[in-house]
Amino acid sequence: MIRSMTGFGRASNDNGKLGFNVEIKSVNHRYFDLNIKLPRNLISLEQKIRKEVGNKIKRGKVDIFITQNIYDSSCSNVSFNKSLANSYFKCLKQIKEEFNVLDDISVSLISKFPDVINVAQDEENLDEISEILLTPLNEALEKMLVMREKEGMKLKEDIERKCSNIEELVSKVEARAPYTVENYKSRLEERVKDLLTDNQVDEARLAMEVTIFADKSCIDEEIVRLKSHMVQFKSTLLKDEPVGRKLDFIVQEMNREANTINSKSNDIDIVHCVLDIKNEIEKIREQIQNIE
Repeated sequence: MIRSMTGFGRASNDNGKLGFNVEIKSVNHRYFDLNIKLPRNLISLEQKIRKEVGNKIKRGKVDIFITQNIYDSSCSNVSFNKSLANSYFKCLKQIKEEFNVLDDISVSLISKFPDVINVAQDEENLDEISEILLTPLNEALEKMLVMREKEGMKLKEDIERKCSNIEELVSKVEARAPYTVENYKSRLEERVKDLLTDNQVDEARLAMEVTIFADKSCIDEEIVRLKSHMVQFKSTLLKDEPVGRKLDFIVQEMNREANTINSKSNDIDIVHCVLDIKNEIEKIREQIQNIE
């Protein structure tokens, strides 16, 4: 199933002693880029979280925000960083003396500074904490994946419409291609007759010129390859795996063939069709930048 790389999920839970709030958001990215923000006392669980997320998401920039709520003090230890608090106190006194401001230094003020008071989780409870955290993490992941799948389906439908447009245009080019040599031959004969006073045309030389033109302007191979790329592109859309990078590569090859057809053809109708093909290809390329 095609997935977008854009999504959001939120979930929370608690067991009466401990609770977590998890928010996950993702946007498009060339590779898989995971950033996790969680309480310092849970840093040891980061690798486990990365593995859990990596099993479900293969591409995109993913940001995870985890906050912790502790309802039971028996599962945590509160510590006081005396040296850091002393440093804050000295700085506040220096500010007071330097600027002659009101002295409102208090316990509540100093305790609000970062890392003065720390809440640490007991090491023996990490397995239990991990189980509690994984529940909202997976729930938030599932919500985000549902959103990515819904947007992915819309992208797929839009891309399929554009693919149908390209196939119609390629059919027009294919139908028009045989007439380009005939038209060139007719125009060449007319020009030669206008230049010759006796209207006697060297048929052998004319045939040679037409053959050279036909060889240079033949776009049969490019049409076959472009149609083949279209078949491969549509089959890739149906795969139940991340296909964004592969689709991007196929689109580049489609654009390459369209450019070659455009450069080899001097038929105005074919040129117009190719310009429309390139326009549709560019729209598809923009869409698949957000496919996982």
